[in-house]
Amino acid sequence: MNATFEPSDVFDTVVVGAGITGLTCARALVTAGQSVLVLEGRSRVGGRLLSDPATGLDLGASWFWPNEPRINAEIASLAIPTHQQHLAGDAMYEGPDGVQRLDGNPIDVASGRFSIGADSLALALRSAMPGADVRLEHTVTDVQARDSTMLTTTATSRLGSRTEPSSRHVVLALPPSLAIQGITFDPPLTHQLARLMEITPVWMGAVTKVVAVYGEPFWRIAGLSGAAISHVGPMREIHDMSGPGGTPAALFGFVSSASPTQPTVTPTEILDQLTTLFGSIAGEPDHLLIHDWRNEPLTSPPGVELLSAYQTYGDRRFGEPAMDGRLIIASTETSPVAPGHIEGAIHAGREAAATVLDSVSS
Repeated sequence: MNATFEPSDVFDTVVVGAGITGLTCARALVTAGQSVLVLEGRSRVGGRLLSDPATGLDLGASWFWPNEPRINAEIASLAIPTHQQHLAGDAMYEGPDGVQRLDGNPIDVASGRFSIGADSLALALRSAMPGADVRLEHTVTDVQARDSTMLTTTATSRLGSRTEPSSRHVVLALPPSLAIQGITFDPPLTHQLARLMEITPVWMGAVTKVVAVYGEPFWRIAGLSGAAISHVGPMREIHDMSGPGGTPAALFGFVSSASPTQPTVTPTEILDQLTTLFGSIAGEPDHLLIHDWRNEPLTSPPGVELLSAYQTYGDRRFGEPAMDGRLIIASTETSPVAPGHIEGAIHAGREAAATVLDSVSS
């Protein structure tokens, strides 16, 4: 839905960002009877939940854990297919002196996976709130406090529209450092809050995720779990990413970027490492997917590699509404519960909705 707005369009709340935090917040507000507009710069919902359409394998968030009640409850209520992370078999270790096989798998832990991709959660959340107006390809550039309302301005969309809807509250469901770099606030945010947002890292924002897809999980046949730790690289850790029953069969790993000038890892580097760890068959995947999250401008701001103040995650100052209580900042990074996880994103979205509703009731 990408129509232009009329000057009279006033919503109770505008939510900026249709990732898990934004969708969770919007659904809670719609359920409470609010009129809600969700503005998303991408052409899809989900944010850092991104799944390859051909295989359903995840290029972003992949896991959830048994001790996370919020996401487990959402999965159950939305009837989302899941399966358990494969654990059985030995692991591999790669060090400067070579490769060795470890007895058992001390790397992986019991966790859950989304059987048809993590973005199935985002799509289900979107479908669960038909009363919300979700507009894609609308990137917010300005947020202004005007008398008793907030004015949210977006860049020109693909269809040539420029939107300036009004609302009583705005929820910024974005990584804080992305929001402060990409949005102009009038009046400006306090120096203390702006600085906190500037230095807060984007969870996995500087990481490249690699997925190698095979015809069968050959490592399992060899008694391996698919897990590996490397002190050589480029992938520092590797895990089995296969679907239910091993189909589709896949391995995935993470490549960290140390500097803004460091180029994306090459297929040759990945295949060489997989061959070293798992044998020649690992060097011949059916598909090799490489996704550098530094190249996602609606997730990672310029210089994302340099952000390292992880102690800011869950900082109580994120929970204090700005602009006279009408602007709320919420993301997995702001959550004091499971920051960086999908669980943290859900918690942040629910808390943001509660803050809005408390403000309205008071």
